[in-house]
Amino acid sequence: MKIQITALFLVASLFCAAQEKDLTTMLYDTYEAYKEPVLKKRRIKHADLQPLVEQYRKNEKFKVSQVGTSIEGRSLSLISIGEGETDVFLWSQMHGDEPTATQAIFDIFNFFDSSDFASEKQEILENCTLHFLPMLNPDGSEVYQRRNRLGIDINRDALRLQSPEGQTLKKVRDSLDADFGFNLHDQSTYYNAERTEKPATISYLAPAYNYEKEINEQRGNAMKVIVFMNNIIQKYAPGQVGRYNDDFEPRAFGDNIQKWGTSTILIESGGYLGDVEKQEIRKLNYVSILSAIYSIATENYKKIALEEYEKIPENDRKLFDLKIENVAYSLLGKNYILDIGMNRLEVDKKEHNDFWYSSRILDQGDLSTYYGYETLDATGYIVTPGKVYPILVTSLEALAVLDIKSLLKSGYTYVRVENIPSGKLASPFPIHILGKKYEVPEFSIEVGLNPTFLLKKGETITHAVINGFLIDLNSDKKTNFKNAMIYR
Repeated sequence: MKIQITALFLVASLFCAAQEKDLTTMLYDTYEAYKEPVLKKRRIKHADLQPLVEQYRKNEKFKVSQVGTSIEGRSLSLISIGEGETDVFLWSQMHGDEPTATQAIFDIFNFFDSSDFASEKQEILENCTLHFLPMLNPDGSEVYQRRNRLGIDINRDALRLQSPEGQTLKKVRDSLDADFGFNLHDQSTYYNAERTEKPATISYLAPAYNYEKEINEQRGNAMKVIVFMNNIIQKYAPGQVGRYNDDFEPRAFGDNIQKWGTSTILIESGGYLGDVEKQEIRKLNYVSILSAIYSIATENYKKIALEEYEKIPENDRKLFDLKIENVAYSLLGKNYILDIGMNRLEVDKKEHNDFWYSSRILDQGDLSTYYGYETLDATGYIVTPGKVYPILVTSLEALAVLDIKSLLKSGYTYVRVENIPSGKLASPFPIHILGKKYEVPEFSIEVGLNPTFLLKKGETITHAVINGFLIDLNSDKKTNFKNAMIYR
């Protein structure tokens, strides 16, 4: 009899796993039908969300209530759906420049508002009540910055509660006494899964609730749900999951919400090759969060072994946008072999709706334990300084008709332009633009400087690095180049 029961349990477990696997696949394959088209880029603002919030306020499937306001008076809304006993609370954009999950939340609303996946949605909504607080820090979002208008990190305000946004989060958590909480963030794109070249596209943490890092039932449940989500992400971004260090931070909301009895799951959206606006990562948020909610509704997460949580690789931070390896660099008459690590740093435009890049050399020397989204083994190449093109170009229109690749091959990385529009922030061409009187500093490879140089093999210039973008001068393939610099 015991053998029969065990066999039945195994069959049931495999059946549930197959169901969830099929659901995940269907969610991934049908995502475009639910992706909210209004939200296309990372730099979304409170005003972008309000028409959508009002749309759901008028929808009888949802309950929408204003639960607070930001320092500058922007509304904080709680959007709920479902009638089940298990309360699941999801909040996003506690940091204003971390919007990936906010977009995914509105994709999830579209999913629940559709007529598809009827049986799965019925199971979720009969067993769970879902509560979403998107864009907790709308003032920070307005200027695309981490901190709120007071200049504090809301995620370090769980004890003092000086921010109205933090007060709202605490009030909502307490009023719901939520069983599960999803703390949704973005992390730097330069995190990688420990000891691999793969970016930590998604990172997780079941925060500790005390310095001893004890595991009670609530934290254990969070760990199990994380293992479940990790298995999903591995299907679409294999090896690209990290796990945060779980040292207790007594001021943090995640740690305290865990302490207050809500099984808390931190999700951090990192980097994915070629996904500057994080739209593929948004999709992974949508798929994994919905699948996790289904697992909570069916309680299938309970079957997962806790030990699997520790097997997720830890987060590391050893990625560059571009890494040049083993290149020769001449200094004071002697050649040295260097690795050079470069990052492309975003500079917001005035209205915080878009950005341009001002890149920097982040490190140089032996970078053999570091990785790059793009890596070039430059063995046999030598770093060569670029020159200023000797002919003054009258305008950007005149520059546009020049063969810039030929200029680069001839050793020119700078062009003087007589009339540079005052509102132009960056060069749209893969060559730097100089004002008539600007003098280029003496060339050096140095941490903190803009990475601009040529690579020569023998007597031939084969590659250009312009503002941290690598350009293969012998290839016609489209590159990921966005902009060079303007020096007035």
